Amino acid sequence: MSQTDLANQIGVSLRTIQLYEKKNANIPIKNLTKIAEYFEMTIAELYLREVNDMDENYIRKQPFIKHGSVFYPLDHGKYLVMVPLVLMEQHGSYLEKLEMETAKKTPFQIGFVVDFLEDATYMAFEIAGDAMNNQGVEAIPNKAIALGVEIKKGALGTDNTEMWNKSYVLVCKDRIICKDIIGYDKNRETVQCHNLNTSPEYKDFDLSLNDILQVFRIVKKQL
Repeated sequence: MSQTDLANQIGVSLRTIQLYEKKNANIPIKNLTKIAEYFEMTIAELYLREVNDMDENYIRKQPFIKHGSVFYPLDHGKYLVMVPLVLMEQHGSYLEKLEMETAKKTPFQIGFVVDFLEDATYMAFEIAGDAMNNQGVEAIPNKAIALGVEIKKGALGTDNTEMWNKSYVLVCKDRIICKDIIGYDKNRETVQCHNLNTSPEYKDFDLSLNDILQVFRIVKKQL
């Protein structure tokens, strides 16, 4: 089919399709989903047909599924992992469904290349707000996509300082937030949440472990 035909089918301009066909194109997840649906494929299957710099199809390496994500072995010990994605608009529905197993079965997926695999559940979340945006390399700005590895929330309530001064997605009873955890108050059973943004409206606060439902340690991000 022509570029014009595809553009008409997914509702974008011809110029947009031309940009998408470039090697390092950044295709929004909503349009990537439309393309996959039009060709009656999953986003993961689209990735299978990508070609690396050595002109070797990823499909030559056997993919596998673990903890709800699809992993595609790449060269040099790396993996392409396709994980469930929770968009900003889906935060509320994710919380509503959290008690059911369907909570992690979102209609969207997104891909990340990781250097090694952890034996845990991977999830990606679209970040809401600029509380973690300090304009630095560690910033996680509004609408960034954060890849997280799930850990037990009890791991935060220990004296293990290796858990602190790292960025987390915290799935709470009433919201999903992204914060740095800088400490734990054993007496009050609260974690100290820190914002990277130093603007006055973004104040650090303590959060009770009882209000946290899930914890994901952020391992990668897409801006």
